[in-house]
Amino acid sequence: MARRSSPTPPPGDFEERILDVDVVDEMQGSFLEYAYSVIYSRALPDARDGLKPVHRRILYQANEMGLRPERGHVKCARLVGEVMGRLHPHGDASIYDAVVRMAQPFSMRLPLIDGHGNFGSLGNDDPPAAMRYTESRLTAASMSMVESIHEDTVDFGPNYDGSEQEPQVLPAAYPNLLVNGATGIAVGMATNMPPHNLSEVVAAARHLIKHPNADLETLMRFVPGPDLPTGGRIVGLSGIRDAYESGRGTFKIRATATIENVTARRKGIVVTELPYTVGPEKVIGKIKDLVNAKKLQGIADVKDLTDREHGLRLVIEVKNGFVPEALLEQLYKLTPMEETFGINNVALVDGQPLTLGLKELLEVYVDHRFTVVKRRSDFRRRKRQDRLHLVEGLLVALVDIDEVIAIIRSSDDAAQAKDRLMERFGLSETQTAYILDTPLRRLTRFDRVELEAEQAKLLKEIAELTEILESDTKLRSVVSSELGAVAKQFGTERRTVLLEAGSVPSAALAVPLEVADDPCRVLLSSTGLLARTFDLEPVTDEPSRARHDVVASAVPATARGDIGVVTTAGRVLRLPVIDLPALPRAPRRCPAAPRSPSSSAWRPTRRRSR
Repeated sequence: MARRSSPTPPPGDFEERILDVDVVDEMQGSFLEYAYSVIYSRALPDARDGLKPVHRRILYQANEMGLRPERGHVKCARLVGEVMGRLHPHGDASIYDAVVRMAQPFSMRLPLIDGHGNFGSLGNDDPPAAMRYTESRLTAASMSMVESIHEDTVDFGPNYDGSEQEPQVLPAAYPNLLVNGATGIAVGMATNMPPHNLSEVVAAARHLIKHPNADLETLMRFVPGPDLPTGGRIVGLSGIRDAYESGRGTFKIRATATIENVTARRKGIVVTELPYTVGPEKVIGKIKDLVNAKKLQGIADVKDLTDREHGLRLVIEVKNGFVPEALLEQLYKLTPMEETFGINNVALVDGQPLTLGLKELLEVYVDHRFTVVKRRSDFRRRKRQDRLHLVEGLLVALVDIDEVIAIIRSSDDAAQAKDRLMERFGLSETQTAYILDTPLRRLTRFDRVELEAEQAKLLKEIAELTEILESDTKLRSVVSSELGAVAKQFGTERRTVLLEAGSVPSAALAVPLEVADDPCRVLLSSTGLLARTFDLEPVTDEPSRARHDVVASAVPATARGDIGVVTTAGRVLRLPVIDLPALPRAPRRCPAAPRSPSSSAWRPTRRRSR
């Protein structure tokens, strides 16, 4: 049993009140309250705007502070302080972490914060600077998230102490949950959603608006798979298909790498794109650990040549005698150059955490946009009807302005003038008050023309808004056209390449890691060029060489052996055969494209040899 004491009694009241509570019941109740708070107030995003409460509060407060794209940046500490003091009852560290992530282009497919300063690096290898140094403001994309928020488009609720109002959801002009993804760990559940391409997601949403009964296969023609901010290659699409159907699935992300000549004597693996959330330091550290443990051979050096001008560039030099393609497969297998991403589409729908597929996610968002556009249209229609009511009252007064002035002048006070005008011209109380507040300089003939033009414009706009509210077809058309405009403004090309599991060449897996010690010949030309060839037939004077260049010597050797070269100074140089450039085999030579003696397949000697 646990004893719960009653509140502190007032002075003079010494009666002790103790309530006996079962420990199991107390722990169950407290844990449920904690779990509920984490699930609904911290860890899981809303399926409508794709934001957790902290992200929503940051965007809303930044908009209230006027941190718009056309204005200057402000210190992140100021934004964090405003959010913490007015809306978010937690520490400044969690708020600043959310601001940093929304400003990272390698974390968000469409960043929501325009950051100025050090906001970290890929994989968090370089942590962001303190919030007293960095600056921020909203991006144009985040302005679309809060657009028309003050037109009664969403519900507001009290903040943590009831002193202010905050939005329960943002209008969200595009499907942010699919575009930017989300990660979060709650109590007993978690969410992990990859980013997608804005243009593809909008195209699928517009198709669903036009065809509400569209199946998953049709929607996947528009959204074939995730589009990660860091690019890379997704290998295997079956897991993506499962995730789009059930909300759960896995897929593999591979780094984008090419085989290049990094030096005059060595080839290397150049990595230009890494898997999502993986940084170069993590890859370099893992490679060094494997090399030191002698679990990975053939690597001479690893260099990180990343810069702002060329982007990510990780160069892995390969030792002579090792096959780069086979070594690349080893890197995919043993290092974070290939990672598995587990999709778990858990989001809040009407306050309940649900696991959603692609169609369900799009349906929740589209329904939210229908509600937003309806409420916005109703708000705008009411505003225009109120203005039209005032304009019509002014036009009535302008018809007989002399009598209006006479009534006002002959009245004892404003209340009597108001009653007499209402009785004489049949005006409402609002119209009469507006006429009395209007200065005489606004009651000229020219102003009457302007008022008539404004009246016609208001009537036209009211008719258009009424059509949106009364016609489901018109409503769908408006939502679809607005989505198309957002995609046209912010849409970009796909960065991630999608590959079927069977389309990835696996021939490199059968290639040995090291070059075999096969017999070969080392050739020395009359111009002092060296090369090796695996053609063991006698070398003849072929048209593939220059006219005045002939093979002066052909020495039998093996690929992993050494040869000696005697110079004119009487010195003997020892050269590994594997370091010499290899000539292609004879059947592959093309007589129509003769090889020049200066070709890279020949290696010039430093001294004239004999």
